[in-house]
Amino acid sequence: MFKRILIANRGEIAVRVFRACRELDIEPVAVYSQADREALHVQLAERAWCIGPARSADSYLNMDAILTVAKAAGCDAIHPGYGFLSENADFADACKAAGVVFIGPSGDVIRAMGNKAAARALMQQAGVPVVPGSDGAVDTAAQARTIADAIGYPVLIKAAAGGGGRGMRRVYEPEQLEPLFEEARGEALACFGDGEMYLEKLILRPRHIEFQIMADREGHVIQLGERDCSIQRRNQKLLEESPSRALTPQLREQMGAAAVAAARAAGYENAGTVEFVVDQEGNFYFIEMNTRIQVEHPVTELVTGLDLVREQIRVAAGLPLSVTQEGVSLRGHAIECRINAEDPAYNFRPSPGKVGFLHLPGGFGVRVDTGLYPGCELPAHYDSLMAKIIVHAPTRLEAIRRMRRSLEELIIEGPATNTDLLHQILYHPDFVRGNYNTGFLEDHLDTLLAWSGSGEEGEA
Repeated sequence: MFKRILIANRGEIAVRVFRACRELDIEPVAVYSQADREALHVQLAERAWCIGPARSADSYLNMDAILTVAKAAGCDAIHPGYGFLSENADFADACKAAGVVFIGPSGDVIRAMGNKAAARALMQQAGVPVVPGSDGAVDTAAQARTIADAIGYPVLIKAAAGGGGRGMRRVYEPEQLEPLFEEARGEALACFGDGEMYLEKLILRPRHIEFQIMADREGHVIQLGERDCSIQRRNQKLLEESPSRALTPQLREQMGAAAVAAARAAGYENAGTVEFVVDQEGNFYFIEMNTRIQVEHPVTELVTGLDLVREQIRVAAGLPLSVTQEGVSLRGHAIECRINAEDPAYNFRPSPGKVGFLHLPGGFGVRVDTGLYPGCELPAHYDSLMAKIIVHAPTRLEAIRRMRRSLEELIIEGPATNTDLLHQILYHPDFVRGNYNTGFLEDHLDTLLAWSGSGEEGEA
């Protein structure tokens, strides 16, 4: 087992990995930017190193600085968390070259899965259903037009190296295709330095369902059930739950098997997520594979009882998975709400600043993952995620009620948050019935913002 792990991240995920290391009797080493000097993960660590100015490119994305600290601190391994360098194949390769274990899949696997067009082709070879679309990259708008005419509109233009909704455009009419293709490619070049594009049929108002997988270096691959991530704003998830009301037992079994097949085809090792869309007829299609731990991993932890970060560390150290597929069972229902420093009333305007009074919810079946504390500063330079509230209960309705109560207990003075919006979602009749898809927030945002949050408009 490792003696010392550098946590190459910040915020709540750095605190989360810190705790897993402590419980494994591994010393965690923190890194931080100048803007994060007083951050919670820095204060918790016995050893913390400043790796640069506030700008991510100069600190949390500075591979040389992070590897220099890892070697100087005598770290055996680096845990990248999510975001930043977590899906950077070059960083995984650099760790290997430096003799430091990267807690995640190999650079080759990250590279293969990070290119969405290549991943799509690999899934087709493995027999995993994919959305109808281009076979490989699309080089020109004219080529995209030919493919779109063949598969029918609407279509989705996507960046092969994309993620988080960037480099992606929906096209409903032929005359929109050329300008949107160039717009998406320009955004992809700006965000990822890669203008390779591909095309898919746009599945209207699907459910976004992802399966958590875990694999060790001995070839064992398991799936740990699904998470329904359909409550989204501009392709950014706001609320996740498990299990999904959209899946029958048969469909769940089929999708789980497809997720395992996808991981095997990729030669995968460590934690990952296979993402699917499910159309209104119950057909499912692979869309991408995330080669890292997910923000919403606690949902799976609560329904399986398995510590995924601990499992990541064990697998990276060469140990076999601690559970077999037969030993995985899903118990009860879990929901996660992402508390963001943003103002929904003003088009979700970011709201950095100083946190004043803070009260976090608690009680039976409630978990809060956060880096907040009274008086802490939320820098404007990074993601707006402040905290994750995760609840678990025997039934979905009980979990909904527990989450409502938890959001009502949450008090964060200072930055604006999306807490009231999340609370209102939990009272909406369509959500309560489990009758929602990726268009839910777009359809109901005005109504949700107008509600007082008292819950009188909903059910149960």
